[in-house]
Amino acid sequence: MAANTIEHINPKGMHKSPVFSQGIVIPAGMRTLIIGGQNGVDETGHVVSNELAGQTAQAIDNLIKVLETAGGKLEDLVRVGLYIQGDRDITPGFNEWMKRAGQIKTPPTVSAVRVLGLANPDFLIEIEATAVLK
Repeated sequence: MAANTIEHINPKGMHKSPVFSQGIVIPAGMRTLIIGGQNGVDETGHVVSNELAGQTAQAIDNLIKVLETAGGKLEDLVRVGLYIQGDRDITPGFNEWMKRAGQIKTPPTVSAVRVLGLANPDFLIEIEATAVLK
């Protein structure tokens, strides 16, 4: 690998998913963007929906705005962390993610965690991420 090439690790004998990578190696010296938890809130801070799909769509849009402001795009993500409030079906949120990021050729690592609650009791999801900008 070239010294400035990100390496996606998907070992033989492990599940290879089109949605996530098993591991990623980031070479030293690359510009890294840490994106704090994004929720389903608009620019005024108001929650946009009381449903997971609507909040997920807005949280992803917010994440994309941070990426673009730093000069990045969804393909630059190397890690995504999802925090889902309660014991709800995550399919509507997953569908919103796939609409925007389902075609990434080298997907990030992904962790999803169900939590008792988030910072605001109306939040249903929070998405944090790390990107390596080229």
